[in-house]
Amino acid sequence: MLKTLAQTWPLLLGVMLLMVGNGVQGSLLGIRGNIEGFGTYEISAVMAAYFVGFLGGTTLAPEMIRRVGHVRVFAALGSMISAVLVLYPVFLDWTAWAIMRVIIGFCFSGIYVCAESWLNNTASNETRGQALSAYMIVQMIGIIAAQGLLAQGDPSGFTLFIIPSVLVSLAFMPLLLADTPAPTFGTIKRLGFVRLFRVSPLGCAGMLLTGGIFAAMFGMAAVWGSMAGLSVAQIALFVAATYAGGLVLQYPIGRLSDRMDRRLLILILSVIATVTMLIATFAPLPFSVLLLVAVLLGGITNPLYSLLIAHTNDYLPKEEMAGASAGLIFLNGLGAIAGPLATGWLMEVIGPGGFFLFMGLLFAALSAYAAWRMTRRAAPAETGTFTGLSPNASSLAVGAVIERKN
Repeated sequence: MLKTLAQTWPLLLGVMLLMVGNGVQGSLLGIRGNIEGFGTYEISAVMAAYFVGFLGGTTLAPEMIRRVGHVRVFAALGSMISAVLVLYPVFLDWTAWAIMRVIIGFCFSGIYVCAESWLNNTASNETRGQALSAYMIVQMIGIIAAQGLLAQGDPSGFTLFIIPSVLVSLAFMPLLLADTPAPTFGTIKRLGFVRLFRVSPLGCAGMLLTGGIFAAMFGMAAVWGSMAGLSVAQIALFVAATYAGGLVLQYPIGRLSDRMDRRLLILILSVIATVTMLIATFAPLPFSVLLLVAVLLGGITNPLYSLLIAHTNDYLPKEEMAGASAGLIFLNGLGAIAGPLATGWLMEVIGPGGFFLFMGLLFAALSAYAAWRMTRRAAPAETGTFTGLSPNASSLAVGAVIERKN
């Protein structure tokens, strides 16, 4: 692991700074929007806009990289992110924010593709697994650290918008000055959706549902906290707890998935999450218990993403796995666009509890569908090895994981 870190530390440091910048603006906009008097549904549209851009970037960024190269795409998208981050407090209008969030989402998607291809090129076959694990851990640490920065600042001022812009700008220094050559970029051909659904109905439906859950968790937590009367520090701690849960529970859940029917594990986790979300919706919980809810929410949602990809790949030959994963990521992105919008509507109707109720309903749907699918066919005789993946990962990182495992 030390050798891997020595080879990849410039990239990992850059990614961590990027995630700090992205994590701050993700939570900050929900709080600042409430301060500026934006409606809940207006803020939810702003949050959903990020995933519109992210999905577009997943589709278009690879072609941009093939045309002009990693370095130019990296520098151009990074400059755009830094510029947009400091423009939020200048244009205090939710429609302007939504447009800027589309741009930010597109740029971050392209940045992730660049970074992951660089990482894949730098690591050898022997170290690629460790490098990808370090990459996912660094992403989580960056977002958790962002919440600490948010808790120390004033969301009504300019500073918390300027600091992420600076961090994003600094993130490109170690990446662009690294002495590793820019990698070649291959194409991942997506498996057709009809074929993909026939192979794994649960994988397709599950990725669509977990996309909505993750986007609600990532985009609307700060909005919920503001509506519920939490302080900025409490909101930051709640968001940090969701990512800490994902970081801590990813490995033990992955170990379990290699020893049992993945569908049963998906069912169990979804039922636990459903019950937890319903309790949080209807019971007045103290903040200390809400932190436990956050840990469970993040600790279940993040591994579910990896579980569904692993479950789908269990039914595929290795040459189709990367293409299937690209299709699953696209479905996850579609669900992510709808997640904040539906959550915002529910919060408008029933209040802050709509935040947990929406995720509870999606977890309940996933539970029911997983239980039904277990009656339709037997579990595969052999399964692949689980590898933890972040919902922020591009199809390139997923493809690298599959290549390493096969």
